[in-house]
Amino acid sequence: MVYTYFEIGRMIVEEEQNGKERAEYGKQILKELSKRLNAEFGKGFSQRNLEQMRQFYLIYSKTQTLSAEFNLSWSHYLKLMRIDNEEERGYYQIEAYENSWSLRELQRQFDSGLYERLVLSRDKKAVKELSKKGQVIEKPKDTIKDPYILEFIGLPENSQYSETELEQKIIDKLEHFLLELGKGYAFIGRQVRFTFDERHFRVDLVFYNRLLQCFVLIDLKIGEINHQDLGQMQMYVNYYDRFVKLDTENKTIGIVLCKDKNDTVVEITLPENNEQIFASKYQTVLPSKKELKQLIENKEDE
Repeated sequence: MVYTYFEIGRMIVEEEQNGKERAEYGKQILKELSKRLNAEFGKGFSQRNLEQMRQFYLIYSKTQTLSAEFNLSWSHYLKLMRIDNEEERGYYQIEAYENSWSLRELQRQFDSGLYERLVLSRDKKAVKELSKKGQVIEKPKDTIKDPYILEFIGLPENSQYSETELEQKIIDKLEHFLLELGKGYAFIGRQVRFTFDERHFRVDLVFYNRLLQCFVLIDLKIGEINHQDLGQMQMYVNYYDRFVKLDTENKTIGIVLCKDKNDTVVEITLPENNEQIFASKYQTVLPSKKELKQLIENKEDE
């Protein structure tokens, strides 16, 4: 069906280009073609639908060869065509296919500003690669987002809740949380206990990333992060590296997920060559696309 719509769009554009006055001629083509196709094949060829097929060809004839595969549904492409930024559109197209996103999940990732959040943590070269390769996971930092968007757990932004309640909400929506974490994550357990010197410690959430081949520990904080929180995570990570991970596995990653953070405190607390401990904020409401784009513009001006 998608190939058919692409070809219909191509024929409309080529016919238009033969017209003397393209705008008015184009409208007339769509009107007459809609009548003929509906009469012959039934519903589905309204003037509006034909306009979308025309747009589909104009957008994807620049990036798709005739031998290339259209591997998403028509509904996916209708959504993608509404993304004006070509690089952003390319990123979502790759990720939707590689991760088998439903249309609903594609819409959710777009609404949460996934592309903008990844752009904020990458240099210009890496941003270009997003539109051509999607999100490539090669080192721990590649899998980290800041912020993480947890609107699916249903907690209002300013409501009062405990870390235990936040953890339970995440577990209740574990499938959604795994999608927000990104590629390659598998859930290991919650409140995972380990013991040394007769003292017991518990990690809020433990995951394994099969792409990075390492454990990922997550500690939840409902307030602002402090140096003790980072120190505690460092201890968790050290324990997993020394007593849990296999020799063939890579070093453990620790993420302190907090409501707020002071970047200076994080920077001074962690080693300069840090590749294991990360602090990221979380939001329980969808971010403003305008605010995210403003952050990107500010980054580019720096």
